[in-house]
Amino acid sequence: MQNWSTSIKFMKGVGPAKATMLAKLNVFTVGDLLEHYPRRYEDRSQLKPIQFLQDNEVQTFRATVVQVQDSKPRRGLTLTKITVRDDTGSVQLVWFNQPFIKRWFKPGAELIISGKAERRFGQIQISHPEVEVDDGADLLHTGRIVPVYPASESVGQRWLRTLLRQALDTHGAVPEFLPPDIISQFSLLDRREALENIHFPQDSAKLEAARRRLVFEELYLLQCGLLYLKSKNKKGGGIKHAPDGEVVKGVEERLPFTLTGDQRLALKDIKADMEDMTPMQRLIQGDVGSGKTVLAAIALAKTVENGYQGAMMAPTEILAEQHCHTLSQLLAPLGIRIAALTGKLTRRTKEEVLSRLRDGLVDVVVGTHALIQEDVEFKHLGLVITDEQHRFGVHQRAKLQAKGALPDVLVMTATPIPRTMALTVYGDLDVSAIRELPPGRKPIKTYAVGSDMRQRVYTFVVKEVTGGRQAYVVCPLVEESEKLEVQSAVQMYEQLRGTHFKNITCGLVHGRMKPAEKERAMNAFYCGEVNVLVATTVIEVGVNVPNASVMLVEGADRFGLAQLHQLRGRVGRGEHQSYCILLSDSQNPETKERLAIMAKVQDGFELAEKDLSLRGPGQFFGTRQHGIPDLKIADILKDSSVLLEARRAAQQTIAVAELFDGIRTVLNERFGGHFGMIFNS
Repeated sequence: MQNWSTSIKFMKGVGPAKATMLAKLNVFTVGDLLEHYPRRYEDRSQLKPIQFLQDNEVQTFRATVVQVQDSKPRRGLTLTKITVRDDTGSVQLVWFNQPFIKRWFKPGAELIISGKAERRFGQIQISHPEVEVDDGADLLHTGRIVPVYPASESVGQRWLRTLLRQALDTHGAVPEFLPPDIISQFSLLDRREALENIHFPQDSAKLEAARRRLVFEELYLLQCGLLYLKSKNKKGGGIKHAPDGEVVKGVEERLPFTLTGDQRLALKDIKADMEDMTPMQRLIQGDVGSGKTVLAAIALAKTVENGYQGAMMAPTEILAEQHCHTLSQLLAPLGIRIAALTGKLTRRTKEEVLSRLRDGLVDVVVGTHALIQEDVEFKHLGLVITDEQHRFGVHQRAKLQAKGALPDVLVMTATPIPRTMALTVYGDLDVSAIRELPPGRKPIKTYAVGSDMRQRVYTFVVKEVTGGRQAYVVCPLVEESEKLEVQSAVQMYEQLRGTHFKNITCGLVHGRMKPAEKERAMNAFYCGEVNVLVATTVIEVGVNVPNASVMLVEGADRFGLAQLHQLRGRVGRGEHQSYCILLSDSQNPETKERLAIMAKVQDGFELAEKDLSLRGPGQFFGTRQHGIPDLKIADILKDSSVLLEARRAAQQTIAVAELFDGIRTVLNERFGGHFGMIFNS
């Protein structure tokens, strides 16, 4: 009997060479093989008489072999023909350059055949059909609902099915780790039956029940991991901040605007968390320009007036510097000492900041990844804030948090996330959302146009710039690609400054530049020395230039809705009317729909839902972040109702120590590496 963790190379018919091929499909053990789920199914269970076979359709029928013959119509070509018959007619099965086929099928053998029928010269012919001998044994490749797996040139479908049948037959004891009460409560198949029917379903109802069980299991384990992480972070004595004192009141009184209703509710959540002994673990989801930084400033003031230090981490140096500037305006007049810690500091300056941090002479430090370096030490860290969290992973957030003794944690993101995504990606956090934009913000006028409007678009950009504004031109690639007919940033920059914008100061910024070059280019735009910034998506996050009024996106069809919305959020940050122009010649219906949605919808949360439904969760964030493992079978868009059930079940499990003890081993195997922790007591 095979063990679940047995190396795949020890299975009959595998060996080291084929194990290497399977490794490319992430199959290393018997368990990996059994969790190598089909990507789709073909229903080959409906058998037709030969006389009713339709042209150019894949169909399945039963027939008897009547003749086997080989021929060589020309040099280098062998034709193998097998004639089969039932009571209603005959069919010729044809294979090219596979003479060994004839050894498999002897006259008189009963076959089940699936393939695309073609009528040629009055004869029905099927090339390279799927064929099995009907000898009374279970059929794998035809005559049933047949699984189709993620495979490769060296690992074919027939071999995978045969290997999976062997694994199921020799692995009688499939480990079951869902608590019996949960299996009963949510009407789930047992694991053995689910695996049998996900690979070789008895019928469509069993297939549906098997998939539901395995989706539930996967999401349940993920939620147990996230909820355990959440409960672990909240265990023990955190910092109990006192109610608001004079410093917090002073910051709120100095604000040049009134907080929106959503901001006030989110701030209420933050203050309640900070005044509790349990460490805060809160995510603030706010659309671009919704005013999250102000809430961060008030929270930082609160920790400082309680005698603690605060740290705020941003993904880019320019964003860290902008936060430092904003926080200095709000907090420095109240005596709060602020410092920046980024990679571009001189060694001497950096050492001075580190020394002052250790001695408690800096109240608030704002920085990039530099904050999580080993040499960064705090005297009394009370609050950790991570901005644009989708640019960081779970590990980085935890590293900064570990700089203190259970500090409060506030996470901010300007990427609105649909609820199911939030439960999966941020399931270890409490969530507050800011949907309202500050009063006075004008909606950004958005247009989707083709290249035939390019001249008018450039003329409009020149008009805005000569009127005192600034503009972005964003391209999807850095350099030309023969495969993608899209404008590159480098080529666009050279072209524009030599033609349409020759009397305008242009700048260029892209991800392949050295950090110092990039910073210089961004700062020149920020300071108004550059009027038009030609860029790739490096400006998607953390560039705040209130004077910029035009966002022109070249090859807009290359971007998802969430990314286009982030880019659009770089303008409309000042008092002037702003515009977002999406240039694309794509005639793809889905692309046209996506760009039409962008032109019509301003709300980032609504766009996020539409983006998720259009592109699916795998592409939603563009890059894999967060430390969350890939899902093997669940689709959090399609399986949102199962996700909510699985989360409810996980909450029940986490609440009962005995139940949780039963799945610790599985959690360590699955997620120990992803969450950077061990699920111990």
